[in-house]
Amino acid sequence: MAAIVFITEAQRNIPVTYARQIRGIRTTGGVSTHLPLRVNQAGVIPIIFAISIVLFPPLIAQFFLRAESSFLRNGADFVIRLFQNQAFYGILYFLLVFGFTYFYTAVIFHPDKVAENLQKQGGFIPGLRPGKETAAYLGQVSNRIMLAGAAFLGAIAVLPVLMQSVFNLTTLVIGGTSVLIVVSVVIETVQQVNAQLVMRDYESI
Repeated sequence: MAAIVFITEAQRNIPVTYARQIRGIRTTGGVSTHLPLRVNQAGVIPIIFAISIVLFPPLIAQFFLRAESSFLRNGADFVIRLFQNQAFYGILYFLLVFGFTYFYTAVIFHPDKVAENLQKQGGFIPGLRPGKETAAYLGQVSNRIMLAGAAFLGAIAVLPVLMQSVFNLTTLVIGGTSVLIVVSVVIETVQQVNAQLVMRDYESI
C-alpha cells in the first residue's frame, strides 16, 4: 500500500520560467515554477485493457470445446491449457500492462501541445529553446519516468499470480489491482476535499 501511494503521487518536476512582460503600468511574468510529470500517468487503465485481452481467448475457446471438428476442439483445449499455465499467464499479463501503459500515456500526453502552450504563455524550460526542442525534451523525460510506472503497474498486476505460486494459495481475497484502485480513489477524494477547503478559505477572505 505504501509503494502504491508512493508511485501514484510520484512526479518529476520540470523547471519552467515565465518571461517578464510589461503591459502599461502592470508587470506580469518573471516567475519560476515547475511542470509536474507523473510517474504513473495512465492510472489503472492499462490493467483494465490488459485483463480484458487476457480473459478473451479462453472465453472464446470455451465455445469450441464441443465443436464437431476435432481440429477446433484440440485448438480450444490447447488455448485453455495454455492460459491456465501460471508462468505464461503472468508473463503475457505483465507485457500487456507494460505495453498499454506506454500506449495510453502516448494518447493522453502530447509533448508538442504542452510545449506550444508554454510558448504561447511566455514560458520556457531553462537551457532549452521553446518549440520542438522543448517538446523533444518533455517526450524524453516522459518516456524515462514511464519506464518505472509501467514496470510498477506490471508488477502490481502479476502480484496475485506470484503470491499464489510462492505460497501455494488457490485464491487471494485482495489482489494488487484492487488495492491500486482503492488507493487511487482515496487519494483523489482527499485531493478534491482539500481543493474544496482551499476554495472556501479564499471565499471567506
